Amino acid sequence: MPGFWRNKSVFVTGHTGFKGSWLSLWLQRLEAKVHGYALEPPTEPSLFETARVEEGMQSVFGDIRELTTLQLAMQKARPDIAFHLAAQPLVRSSYST
Repeated sequence: MPGFWRNKSVFVTGHTGFKGSWLSLWLQRLEAKVHGYALEPPTEPSLFETARVEEGMQSVFGDIRELTTLQLAMQKARPDIAFHLAAQPLVRSSYST
């Protein structure tokens, strides 16, 4: 089943959130080399921690607005494909940040 995704380097921003965690798990199952960049998990408990998403991937915690840190993470990952899922999960919260 892995086919296309096997051994592809995939970079996922927002991998600690709900959608990013699920995407990272699926990519791991499809045998991709998953690299994530995100803030620490937003809730406790979190899907990211409960499903042990980090065990099958390389994970960097940082803010998407920190360009230098993001660039370093991407240079290290050398991704074939990138998914940008980093976002504010609640619209109201986005007004204050």
